[in-house]
Amino acid sequence: MTTPPPPPGQGPPPDDDPFSKPQQPPAGSGGGSPYDSPYGSPPPPPGGGDTGGFGPPPPGGGPPPPGGGPPPYGGDPYGGGHGGADPLAGMPPLADSGRRTLARIVDMLIVGIVVALLSWAFGWTKVEIDTAEVEYGTTFGRSVLSAILYMAYDTWFTSRSGQTPGKQLMKLRTANLDNGATPSLQTSLVRAAVLWLPFAFCCYFIWTAICGGWSFFDKPYKQGLHDKAAKTVVVSTG
Repeated sequence: MTTPPPPPGQGPPPDDDPFSKPQQPPAGSGGGSPYDSPYGSPPPPPGGGDTGGFGPPPPGGGPPPPGGGPPPYGGDPYGGGHGGADPLAGMPPLADSGRRTLARIVDMLIVGIVVALLSWAFGWTKVEIDTAEVEYGTTFGRSVLSAILYMAYDTWFTSRSGQTPGKQLMKLRTANLDNGATPSLQTSLVRAAVLWLPFAFCCYFIWTAICGGWSFFDKPYKQGLHDKAAKTVVVSTG
């Protein structure tokens, strides 16, 4: 028995992002429900009685539990907007935190070389100390340069494909948690700001270790603090 094509205007919305999650079937269309019937209607309940719209009775013949079942995705704050489904459904597996660390080191080396060259060009390579006071202008100028370059690097590559050169080398990709798509420019900027502004102006590698290292312990999405701010995850591409 063939299924008639959907009426015009009800197909999935066009999406140029090849990484977006597959469209979920509309409610009431079957969609792989265990109660689908090949004859177009659900089978009658045992005994031929009416279940009042609640589906097959639970084992033991008791009434269905009050409240309509458990909260969406175990009450997770990201689960409520997905109809109770796991937000990770349809995505590649989450990336290993060790590979994420290696990718971050590669990216930091790439941008760090550019920062060092530009600092040398501007004469910011030497910090002069006079009576135990560090020259403020030199240090601040280098911090501003670092913040701009690291944020621009991360924002550009993440919004373009979800992959910085380091992530591409490690076969990783940043994705929106809610739909699996490549993060927008705004989302990528928020993510980069949380990661790199404290690094550039105060905490340096300590903040990078805390922010990125959070993914080693985070559950269930293995997010760094910058992922949590932008609502993104990092997944494996190979």
